[in-house]
Amino acid sequence: MPIFSYQAITETGSTTSGEIEADSIEGANSILASQGFIPTQVREERPALGGVQFSNILEMLTPIKAPELILFTKQFNTMIRAGVSMMRLLEVLEDQAENPKLKKILSTMRQDIKEGASLYDAFRKHPRVFSPLYCSMIKAGEASGALPEVLDRLTYIIEHEQKVKSEIKAALMYPIIVVSFLFIAFIVLLTGVVPKFVSIFKNAGLTLPLPTQICMLMYQFLVNFWYLIIAGILIGGGFLFFYLRTDPGKLARDTFLMKLPLVGPVFVKSAISRFASIFAILQSSGVDVLESMDILTGTIGNAAISNELHGIKDRLAEGRGISGPLSEARYFTPMLINMVAVGEESGNLESMMSDVAKHYDTEVEYSTKKLSQAIAPILTVGLAAVVGFFALSIFLPMWDLTLMTK
Repeated sequence: MPIFSYQAITETGSTTSGEIEADSIEGANSILASQGFIPTQVREERPALGGVQFSNILEMLTPIKAPELILFTKQFNTMIRAGVSMMRLLEVLEDQAENPKLKKILSTMRQDIKEGASLYDAFRKHPRVFSPLYCSMIKAGEASGALPEVLDRLTYIIEHEQKVKSEIKAALMYPIIVVSFLFIAFIVLLTGVVPKFVSIFKNAGLTLPLPTQICMLMYQFLVNFWYLIIAGILIGGGFLFFYLRTDPGKLARDTFLMKLPLVGPVFVKSAISRFASIFAILQSSGVDVLESMDILTGTIGNAAISNELHGIKDRLAEGRGISGPLSEARYFTPMLINMVAVGEESGNLESMMSDVAKHYDTEVEYSTKKLSQAIAPILTVGLAAVVGFFALSIFLPMWDLTLMTK
């Protein structure tokens, strides 16, 4: 259905603008009139690239990143505390937004609220930008009348998650770069260096040693079947890409990552920290335990732990408390379970979970540094093995050639 951009006058006399879907310009005018608007300008957005809207392409190329979401949440909170009306607040934020996708979302939200939707309903219509956790926090703050305090906690958790992700990415960046250059060096040596020396050795009538023969076998396979290699990589990569987007694929990926010797503990501790911090914030915001488990299942960011949380929720519904079901699940550490048990007994679960989150934040930071330190010698050994293999492939026959000339 075509999309029309419009400018109109509202019932209060103010101007508004946005986009609307309709069959024709007349249909767009009718829809606007039924919403109480007086259209002043309605025009169809010009399609580009085979009918795809240019604005939609721009939105896909400019996703809303975590720093932009953090800034939006802080600005939203500041204006709420200042007593700015919701309509005026969204209008100001829309004007200030630089991201076209966020600008369009704010325009839609302003229209939804004007038509009587709650703030929670306006947020949850955009799940790709505002997570279930974000929307549930908005709902809790709206219901309790403590929206600024809830937004403070929400800002903290978004910043916290962004910090943890940045630390893990920084730890993995160095090995990824080293492995990439190592692979490039391997291909260059295999295709550009070794064959030239081998031709010299064969002309001299030398019997090639085993490392050199292996190199030549790999070289011939690469030269003769390069198209099969590329096709295999593309097909395998495509299959893996789509498989990892399915629920079984996500479960297999996260289970595998948490079992890896060096990387696994980082992912486990990061997930526990996320669980504890989100659970503490939801408890302090007045969200009940069962609903908290629903939110955590969708926002924990780890399919293996989400799968465990499904079973925990069922046992919680039977009235078995929290620490008991947690102790029966995998991946949850004894420290977390003991702190939950103490929090339940003392009625201070929120504080206990905050302490657990802080502890595992420190653990993640330490494990990340330990990972970086452990990867360096492993990469050094791998680099030495590759260089040594090619050195043997070249220098062993060269040594034989030297002996022949004597």
